[in-house]
Amino acid sequence: MNDTDTTLDYLEQQIPGLSAAAVDVAYWQALGTGQAVLVSGDGGIYQSFPDGTKKLIKPTQNPLSVPVGTRVRLT
Repeated sequence: MNDTDTTLDYLEQQIPGLSAAAVDVAYWQALGTGQAVLVSGDGGIYQSFPDGTKKLIKPTQNPLSVPVGTRVRLT
């Protein structure tokens, strides 16, 4: 493996952590400006408000556990 491949592999490994951090920052920035955000969890999709309250928008089914690398067709 040459230096370019090693560098690309390293950079690709950083993507999940960087994207998670970006989503976290965007979440708090939205709440900080007084906007509500949608979050998924606890069996539903919730609207979360800056004052800490939540409103259930839609109940959801239990998450589907799928092994890494499995292809799933959504219809």
